[in-house]
Amino acid sequence: MINYYKNSETGRLYSTEKVSSGCWISVVNPTPQEIKILIDDFGLDSGFVKSSLDEEESSRIEREDDQTLIIIDTPVSSMDDSETKIFYTMPIGIILTNENVITISLHESQLIDEAVRGTIRNLRPSFKTRFVLQLLLRIAALFLYYLKQIDKISSVAEKQLHNAMKNELLMQLLALEKSLVYFSTSLKANEATIEKIFRGRVMKLYDEDQDLLEDVLIEMKQAIEMSSIYSGILSSMTEGFSGVISNNLNIVMWRLTIVTIIMQIPNIIFAFYGINTVDLPLPYTWFPIVLAVVITAVATVVLLKWKKK
Repeated sequence: MINYYKNSETGRLYSTEKVSSGCWISVVNPTPQEIKILIDDFGLDSGFVKSSLDEEESSRIEREDDQTLIIIDTPVSSMDDSETKIFYTMPIGIILTNENVITISLHESQLIDEAVRGTIRNLRPSFKTRFVLQLLLRIAALFLYYLKQIDKISSVAEKQLHNAMKNELLMQLLALEKSLVYFSTSLKANEATIEKIFRGRVMKLYDEDQDLLEDVLIEMKQAIEMSSIYSGILSSMTEGFSGVISNNLNIVMWRLTIVTIIMQIPNIIFAFYGINTVDLPLPYTWFPIVLAVVITAVATVVLLKWKKK
């Protein structure tokens, strides 16, 4: 799908039917025919388009003739088949030409949706460099937002640890730990790309954009630090969680052992009185019942006190 957006007089983006100079071209999951239009009609480098649609492409910046390609990883969240919330990253290609800014992605993303809805303020595609930097700043903010979501989920899981007996929480923590690995890898690649932009050798920078670029770099570094901290916390929490499950299992087995021992006492007593054994004390019906109850009660008290010790 190819959409065109321009700025209105109020500064908000609006959709237009025709492409013109200074507009933003948003491409999401294009068909082969749309890819052909991008290459033939818009003159985009075929390698740039192919790289933007590659899910395995890492963050980088590249210039070819009068076109600049910036591939940046953006965070995404979803639910898997087991209803476990997972986080991962998806590359988005940003191509700068002399006339327009083109964003290309294989799937829909929160970044593009927010830009279209106007959540990202003062987006002006005609100012291509500032437009790109605002997108990069929003990507950094999304990383921070999802990292906080991961922290909240892990905090909820931590509160449930002491009663945990099932594997759902453990699987959730393992999924979060895996997500942090993806985030950390993507953030470091994004940081390298932004630092390359900061040096100003690939994309032309203006004096008024320097502060914005510094903000992007600071946000990325903060996200990298948070990702590292949360990864260490989750790693230790997962190890502790495994120990809690093992300890809870031992407690359950101990309780079952106590129940088994207590239940065997009446069986032993009634067995002696039921096989016509001679010379048993007080061979009356009421005596083995009373004896079984007394011994069972004493054994229960002793075993419970032993457990507390």
